[in-house]
Amino acid sequence: MSSIVIAQGGGPTAVINQTLCGAIVAARRHDPSLRILGARHGVRGLTKGDLVDLTQLSETDLLRLAHTPNSGLGSTRDKPDAKYCEAILTALQKVEARAFVYIGGNDTAGTLDILSKQSTGPCSFVHAPKTIDNDLMENDHVPGFISAAAFVANAFVSIDLDFRAMTGIYVGIVMGRHAGFLSAAAAGWQQSADEAPHLIYAPEKPFSVAQFLDDVDAIYTRTGHCIVSMSEGVQDETGRPLADVLAAGALERDAHGNVQLSGGDLGIEIQRALKERFPKARTRVDTLGYLLRGYIGMIDETDAKEAFEAGAFAAQSAFTAGSGSVVLHYDGHRTTPRIVALDQVAGRTRHMPDSFFAGSNAISPEGRRYFHRLLPKRPDIFTPFV
Repeated sequence: MSSIVIAQGGGPTAVINQTLCGAIVAARRHDPSLRILGARHGVRGLTKGDLVDLTQLSETDLLRLAHTPNSGLGSTRDKPDAKYCEAILTALQKVEARAFVYIGGNDTAGTLDILSKQSTGPCSFVHAPKTIDNDLMENDHVPGFISAAAFVANAFVSIDLDFRAMTGIYVGIVMGRHAGFLSAAAAGWQQSADEAPHLIYAPEKPFSVAQFLDDVDAIYTRTGHCIVSMSEGVQDETGRPLADVLAAGALERDAHGNVQLSGGDLGIEIQRALKERFPKARTRVDTLGYLLRGYIGMIDETDAKEAFEAGAFAAQSAFTAGSGSVVLHYDGHRTTPRIVALDQVAGRTRHMPDSFFAGSNAISPEGRRYFHRLLPKRPDIFTPFV
């Protein structure tokens, strides 16, 4: 019996299971006799034959799975080489796979690009987009980003109110290895220059601790409080992650060569620098960490809908258009999925455009309009007296 195999790779998101369920529903509609298999822990489980049969999943359980955050099938960051890819292709042949839909980021797309070029069989390889970093090429935005961005925006509105009530300096370190979309999303609800975040630091702009302290000093002196959104992947003038610099190159790397950023080491150093410069001020550095990427209390409806549609389109495309990468296109009015060649997304990083920045530590009106378009409606809060 022929089958479609679906897997999830890279970091989880709040809506990645919507994409999984979209693919399942589309596969059922295309061919009710098709066996639908999920690979536990991505390609690692696929090569071991660790598969779960999703064919008969009930409508009730399908709905529950779709609304459950984080990767229901488990994930992996394995980077397959040629021998590994041979094992993957053998595993796909064993289950008579007509299609392999892999949900993930640019590294996942890279794996599929290798497989599609190495394969000599009838299987199609389709990448379904997922990442809170929002850094996939050809996409206006990526499923998983809006929910995470809403968490960030809500967090900074809340912390702004806290530090208006009891003045001081706050730095929130936000996930984002090479692109600063997520840390910049904190500016999406800004209504004036006095509202947080007062300063934003992203990997796209060189970061200097000395300049950072001067920037904070200027805001703190003027307003009595300063709120900062900082990407965990901020880089020094040479393009090296500051967290790696501060750790003297001792940070571990994953199979893809990426520095294993936690934000924790960076936060410790930033806290130390702030205490030295502002010994009498209330200072706090928090690493938002994994909480924001799959938070069950912050699943955006638009994000969930688009994630489901991306999965459904991925499965449909696997049977009708062959291999490729699904991307979200925005025409100025609505967002729709399209398919492009895998090598247009594979292993490439989309950075925030220069037009989104106003100098090295602020977001331009154009950038704020982009984030405002994606974010849900801002909470209607009373303007404090302080």
